[in-house]
Amino acid sequence: MSANGSTMRQLLWQDPVCSGWKQDLEGAVYHLANCFLLLGFMGGSGVYGCFYLFGFLGTGYVCCVMWGWFDACGLDIILWSFLLATACLFQLAYLVYRLRKNTLPEEFDLLYKTLCLPLQVPLQVYKEIVHCCEEQVFTLATEQTYAVEGETPINRLSLLLSGRVRVSQDGQFLHYIFPYQFMDSPEWESLQPSEEGVFQVTLTAETACSYISWPRKSLHLLLTKERYISRLFSALLGYDISEKLYALNDKLFAKFGLRFDIRLPSLYHVLGPAAPDTGPESEKDDEEVRESAMPTSAQQTPPRSPLPAASGPPAPPTRARMSRPDSGVLEVHDFTSYFPQSGFPGKVATGRGP
Repeated sequence: MSANGSTMRQLLWQDPVCSGWKQDLEGAVYHLANCFLLLGFMGGSGVYGCFYLFGFLGTGYVCCVMWGWFDACGLDIILWSFLLATACLFQLAYLVYRLRKNTLPEEFDLLYKTLCLPLQVPLQVYKEIVHCCEEQVFTLATEQTYAVEGETPINRLSLLLSGRVRVSQDGQFLHYIFPYQFMDSPEWESLQPSEEGVFQVTLTAETACSYISWPRKSLHLLLTKERYISRLFSALLGYDISEKLYALNDKLFAKFGLRFDIRLPSLYHVLGPAAPDTGPESEKDDEEVRESAMPTSAQQTPPRSPLPAASGPPAPPTRARMSRPDSGVLEVHDFTSYFPQSGFPGKVATGRGP
């Protein structure tokens, strides 16, 4: 203990034990190495900060190896500098691997920034969703059909990435589907996981389109397993169906010439079809019913003399109620057979001109 104590006192309080100081400075490689090390230790955090840090540190230690080999001629300097430079290079390789692993294809990266990033969806959760569709992007040529009414089975859920799709039923145009909208969200919501069905509309590509598709069974398994993803898809699908409802508002013509998408039968309860007018006979019957409902005392009361006019301004005359224009024949079709056990009501109102 006394020997160790004397050594510490000698190092702290006495002159250094160097036999002599070098009069010449080290070579330029030594100073260059220290400059790189100084820049490296000024690096920040994050992935790119780590690239900066280990890049400059690795370069500085390589310069130390060169200095130990050419100027210092010390084996220990060469070995330590080589080990530290190798560690920095391995760390850089690991960072490159992480970046390549986390990088998404261009279409999926744009989809994340457009659809999921505004909702603050974590990137790892988004990767699980992308993995479910196997990172495949499908294409449709112009006038190529995605689904044919009454023939194509409902076995997937697709999202349009680019292009425009036309939705029609019995050759009649209904609405368009634009990028980043689901192509078959009503069909997805109309069936239970254990049910099967076919499309009741035809989807045709008006331009060259690209889309991604999730198999029905795989997506149901993912939604059952991950509650957060299930809530996310519920919100996205609900918003998408509401957008289709707003698009169908353009189909409300004058005189109740209505054209509805049979994939959205709940419009029947939203709009509520009015009973058609039955002509003057029904109006006469209504008047008779109102007269019969009046009390007999009111009918036998003799007319009274008119009251004196009030000093104030006269009351405005009551306006006669305008009769509703003839709306033609308003029919209610039952589409329960299209949605056998779905939660949607099974009736849709359609209009037909006079």
